[in-house]
Amino acid sequence: MFDKKMFIHSIDPVLLSIGPFEIRYYGLLFVLSFVMAYFILNHLAKKKELSLKKDDIADLLLYVIAGIILGARIFYVFAYNLPYYLDNPFEIIAVWRGGLSFHGALIGAVIAVFCFCRRKKVDFYEIADISVIPAALGLALGRLGNFINGELYGRITEVPWAVKFPDAHGFRHPSQIYESFKNLLIFFALWTIRDKKLPKGFLFWLFVVMYSALRFVVEFFRQPDEQIGFIAGLTMGQMLSIIMFAIGIFFIYKVTRKSH
Repeated sequence: MFDKKMFIHSIDPVLLSIGPFEIRYYGLLFVLSFVMAYFILNHLAKKKELSLKKDDIADLLLYVIAGIILGARIFYVFAYNLPYYLDNPFEIIAVWRGGLSFHGALIGAVIAVFCFCRRKKVDFYEIADISVIPAALGLALGRLGNFINGELYGRITEVPWAVKFPDAHGFRHPSQIYESFKNLLIFFALWTIRDKKLPKGFLFWLFVVMYSALRFVVEFFRQPDEQIGFIAGLTMGQMLSIIMFAIGIFFIYKVTRKSH
């Protein structure tokens, strides 16, 4: 019989600790994501002959980092746990304790890219279409970081690959790994068609559609947020993904029709 004890999560999320200073795997994966994004964006910008220099790519990533952190935190505060943060307003800035929303991060990143494009006087879709490719890869690495941290785990299950996480009772779906695989799938799909003749904005909205559709499925294996639970039988992530999917489909239709 299969021994589930082999899958007890005992990974220390801290790689190196010197006094109060810690280097965590999650932080390293976050940095690695943006280093890879820098080189991928440089490659794609040159190939598509966009008027972006290396310094422009670095500036773009700074915009995006700020947009992601602010968007992810603000959205989480308002959509996921507003009563708690109204009672504990100083906790809003404590991002190191967790509480970031992908949907908010996407909104923040889009606003950041839009601001960058206005400043540099470049087309938004030209930047957005190439940005979602390294974004998908970065999201895959980020979910691995969640697995190492033992957070955002799945629902109780008896599948052979179930994992016992430190702060959860019972064996759980490693939904972080499912999400990482989902994001890798999106990355390879976008990378495969990156050189095809596609309407401006198509890659960006395809990312939105693919992410929302696959996230909706993965949410069936992920433990819902404790403070929210289920809404009409669905998680908050699924509700937001439905909205995201509908918007994505609408804009794919729009940009495709506009190109004809």
